[in-house]
Amino acid sequence: MCSKILFFLAVFTLIAAAEKCHPNDLKGLINFKTGIFSDTSGRLDTWIGHNCCEWDGITCDNGTGRVTQINLPGFYTSSDDTPLQTSMIGNISPSITLLASLEAIDLSGLVGLTGEIPPSIGFRLPNLKKLSLWGNRIEGTLPESICELSKLEDLYLYENRFFGSLPGNLGKLKSLKMLDLHSNRFSGFLPETITNLTNLERFCIQNNFLTGEIPGNIGDFQGLKELDLSNNSLTGKIPASINKLKAVSTIYLNNNQLIGKIPFFNQMSTLGFLRLNDNKLTGKIPNSFGYLISLQRVSLAYNKLTGPIPSSLGNLRSLTEMYLNGNKLSGQLPRSIGRLSNLLMLRVSNNMIEGPLPRDMALLENLQTLDLSFNRINLSSVPDWLLKLPSLSRIFLAGCKIQGEIPGNLVSTSSSLQELDLSDNNLTGQIPGWIGRLTELYSLNLSANFLVGEIPNPITNLARLGILDLHSNKLEGGLPPSLANVSSLERLKLQKNHFTGKIPNVFLNFKNLQELDLSDNFLEGKIPFGKPLIDFPKGSYSGNKGLCGLPLEPCRP
Repeated sequence: MCSKILFFLAVFTLIAAAEKCHPNDLKGLINFKTGIFSDTSGRLDTWIGHNCCEWDGITCDNGTGRVTQINLPGFYTSSDDTPLQTSMIGNISPSITLLASLEAIDLSGLVGLTGEIPPSIGFRLPNLKKLSLWGNRIEGTLPESICELSKLEDLYLYENRFFGSLPGNLGKLKSLKMLDLHSNRFSGFLPETITNLTNLERFCIQNNFLTGEIPGNIGDFQGLKELDLSNNSLTGKIPASINKLKAVSTIYLNNNQLIGKIPFFNQMSTLGFLRLNDNKLTGKIPNSFGYLISLQRVSLAYNKLTGPIPSSLGNLRSLTEMYLNGNKLSGQLPRSIGRLSNLLMLRVSNNMIEGPLPRDMALLENLQTLDLSFNRINLSSVPDWLLKLPSLSRIFLAGCKIQGEIPGNLVSTSSSLQELDLSDNNLTGQIPGWIGRLTELYSLNLSANFLVGEIPNPITNLARLGILDLHSNKLEGGLPPSLANVSSLERLKLQKNHFTGKIPNVFLNFKNLQELDLSDNFLEGKIPFGKPLIDFPKGSYSGNKGLCGLPLEPCRP
């Protein structure tokens, strides 16, 4: 008899638990709702009565009836599979820590959510496995107690307003797999204990104000797949132990103040994306790069690297993008570069690379962007085989000492060419009329050459042209009114030529124009009054003794 009574009491307790919220859970949720002034999703409108387990975004344990999850993300899918973006305006109530059985909190992407992480969170929510508050306006420092969340696996706090140093005991979060704190205002050093997080798979803390050095034992992150420390103020050398990250697929250390040589890479066979650009790295590109067989994108740009480009880079058959620009690299491009059959983008500008170009580059059938500008390459003329690359759409050959007229073989690229930069060369003659056949062209830069004659009328056929830069030539004649037909123009630079006559009134039709420079010519008359012409600074028109009217001095009667 007693056993039956106990059984019915247990069943009654479970039913009661299912129908009524635990007092602490109810108080914590009601206080949270009270702190929210606006909820565009309407989910908080369902928070009525005492059965909180039926409220939108709330999950409870079937046995205890305690709340285990709060899932109210700004991005979610409605019951009819419609994707929704919502927001909440208000503060996170500290009473949320009353929900002692919580395992997951997802209040991400709510935009207007403010407040701080409750200081006692680590002591009050011992079962928490996921804390996702990204994409809000939460501020303050990370409380030290957060290091007591021994079961925490996912911590997403990125794109908020957190500041201050990271807790020194962050390494106590031994269960942590995902740590993403990017785009906040964190400062100070990376805690020495950080490498104790041996289960970490993702560590992203880019776009902050961190200083100091990368921990020397960074290689202890044996399971790490993604490491992003970019856009901080980190100093010192890249630790040699980084080579021990055998599972890593992404390493971004760009935009810091790192010095020294690039460490030896030969074990990271899974590395697909590497950014070391915009640092102060010196020395040669290691031959060991050839071991990175999974590498798809690599950027070493804007460092102080010297020596030749190693031929071992030709082993990177998966490579699609390579940025080596802005260094002090010398020697010739290696012939092995022709083996990079998947290469889409090659930028080696602003180095000391010499010619001739290897004929093997003709094998780069997928190459879309080629930037060889400002090296010691003396092309004299642009090779036919180069312009016959079937996918080439962006060509940057500035400062390559190209002589003679604009290469007629450019017509072979007419169906694909989107950007062309032949500036700072020794081009002579006129701008050919066939340039109007490059109908996909968005940017044309022929500045700083010795071109003569007028702007050819067929250039107005370039309906997609956004940038036209012809400055510092010897072009003459009037500004063609038909140029206004290129309504897509965003930037027009014609300064330091010999243009004469008036600025055509139809130039007022340049509604998309953001930059204009007609200075240092022989233009005269009144500047047409109206936007956008009157919005440009005086410098856009200076050096034309005959021009007057806004933004210059008024015209004399």
